[in-house]
Amino acid sequence: MAETETGGDIGGRDRDTEGRARNARPRDGLGRPLPYGSDGIERQPEGIVRSPDETIAEAQTLLDAGKPFHAHEVFEDAWKSGPGAERELWRGLAQIAVGLTHSARGNTTGGPRLLRRGAAAVTAWSERNRPHPYDLDLPGLADWARNLAGRVERTSAGVDAGAEAPRLRRG
Repeated sequence: MAETETGGDIGGRDRDTEGRARNARPRDGLGRPLPYGSDGIERQPEGIVRSPDETIAEAQTLLDAGKPFHAHEVFEDAWKSGPGAERELWRGLAQIAVGLTHSARGNTTGGPRLLRRGAAAVTAWSERNRPHPYDLDLPGLADWARNLAGRVERTSAGVDAGAEAPRLRRG
């Protein structure tokens, strides 16, 4: 079996150096796999510990660039490495980003479902944690996600992820 960039090909699957499954295929801006050898968008490194402000700034930059899949990965790092009291917040933000990803891919069922799930998570978290940390506009973000979910369902059409990028912070 041929070696892959991520460690090895075991049973036809890309693996990292510790043998865990990892897809080494390049990805487009919405995280869809491209054929091996294609030019893709550089993936976000996994397991990066960032401050909350760094997380929000990096995710906003990716969202503005039409890369919500990559923003989701940044939020996922915060969800997995941050304090337990904030896990629901970061998980909800990740769900909103991946909901935008699926909506942009034309998934008019799963995209809205994830947008609403993320909106519910950040709403529940924000109701227990006032004032909102890191200058996040959690009520505005939840409203944005629910509104986009409804529009995607009504029109049965995908959206332009960059043009639809939400504002994470107030002001």
